[in-house]
Amino acid sequence: MTRFPALIALASLAACSADPQATNNSAAVAQAPAALLPLVIQSSKGAQRFTVEVAATPQQQETGLMFRKSLADNGGMLFPMDPPRTASFWMKNTLIPLDMLFIRTDGTIAFIGANTVPYSREPVSAGVPVAAVLELRGGRAAELGIREGDRVQWGGCAVPTEKVTTDLNFCPGPVQ
Repeated sequence: MTRFPALIALASLAACSADPQATNNSAAVAQAPAALLPLVIQSSKGAQRFTVEVAATPQQQETGLMFRKSLADNGGMLFPMDPPRTASFWMKNTLIPLDMLFIRTDGTIAFIGANTVPYSREPVSAGVPVAAVLELRGGRAAELGIREGDRVQWGGCAVPTEKVTTDLNFCPGPVQ
């Protein structure tokens, strides 16, 4: 008869504990990586290709590249602005310097915030409405000769000869 209370206690304990698999799955969903997208910048030194993460949701845009310890040379994060708007970014909780490229609706780079300072709360903005902001490893734009006025495309528009499965294509028309 002494086994019965022990079994009840054990069953109660099991019922109160969380399912570790469910906890891991929900954490994985909450921190799922952003989608990857090909992106090309046409500069005076030729086409510069990147594979970037897309911060599409408000939560992804709020977190951005915070807490990252490194960023690949040809990696980055794209923040689409739909509708286009004047965007302002800061470096709170960002551990590494970043280049912030503000991209106009015609695909040209309006402004480059180069080598932004980690942890800074100083806003970085182009001061004009933009279609997107691209964050690259700090100093990368200068290394590749990327300048204001250079053109940016992403998705299938960036690599028309490759099969790209995305609805996020940016194919600006000719510069006026």
